[in-house]
Amino acid sequence: MRNHLDTIEAIPHAFDTIDLDGFGEKIQGKVRDIYRVDENRRLLITTDRVSAFDRVLGLIPFKGQVLNQMAAWWFEQTSDIVANHLISVPDPNVMLVREAQTLPVEVIVRGYITGVTSTSLWMLYNDGVEKPYGLDLPSGLRKNDRLPEPVITPTTKAEQGQHDERLTADEVVERGLVEPELWEEVKLAAISLFKRGQSVAMRGGLVLVDTKYEFGLIDGKLAVIDEMHTPDSSRYWIAQSYGPAMREGREPQNFDKEFLRLWYAERGYRGDGDIPTMPDRLIAQVAERYIGAYEKLTQETFEPGEMPAAQRIAANLAPYLYAPA
Repeated sequence: MRNHLDTIEAIPHAFDTIDLDGFGEKIQGKVRDIYRVDENRRLLITTDRVSAFDRVLGLIPFKGQVLNQMAAWWFEQTSDIVANHLISVPDPNVMLVREAQTLPVEVIVRGYITGVTSTSLWMLYNDGVEKPYGLDLPSGLRKNDRLPEPVITPTTKAEQGQHDERLTADEVVERGLVEPELWEEVKLAAISLFKRGQSVAMRGGLVLVDTKYEFGLIDGKLAVIDEMHTPDSSRYWIAQSYGPAMREGREPQNFDKEFLRLWYAERGYRGDGDIPTMPDRLIAQVAERYIGAYEKLTQETFEPGEMPAAQRIAANLAPYLYAPA
């Protein structure tokens, strides 16, 4: 893997946000800016903002390009499993997507029993909760054990103010969040996507531990939306670290945003109070992990877009201003 951060001079060029004339109202999320082109299409502009503990912590150079291009790559790899909202990638930081009716449930698929928060599958299981998330799990599992089969632990969506609410698969239907037939389709698609992700990750020397999917309806048909199998939406371990870690009773080596989250937690920050400033060395390390994940999974060399992001994006999107839907 090439080092794209040989000097710290790359860091000031991290991309925060951009205001585009002619694309209508901008909606700013944690790591994306969204423009509605028309009633059928949206622009997703993936910035270099990095978040954890539900707060934006700073900027990581190249992160937006990595997330955007990796998500687009995964959409192409999994289009035989379920449709997606991607139309085109007019810029390394940008996806043009179809408007979708977002389902009110985030689908978490887990291949391993792990986690440290009070709602994590491992903590619930270890605390003796009977059927955590409604799941029948075998007895005697250790932390970070591989599950016999991937399992689904759905949650309500963050913007509804109920993020990480524990739901069982049955409750999704019982509460009327998703119609029964559609929910069966969602579950089948999610497990199939996850198994495809596991296979690709292993080829690249990684373990896909767990991941989050968002689904929506486009013209009444199920589609996967947002992003998928990126270091922001998934947890990865270095495959070679897993066996030794389990034998020695320590954590496998992660290769995702958890690296950054742990750095903050070690300094006493878990979402409240002043945010510690990321030193340049940490910024470079996180950037290299994002780039490394891209190259390990896609088997392609990451090629960052040239020119400052704001100039490049404005130029690349000009042809889409008046393009028909």
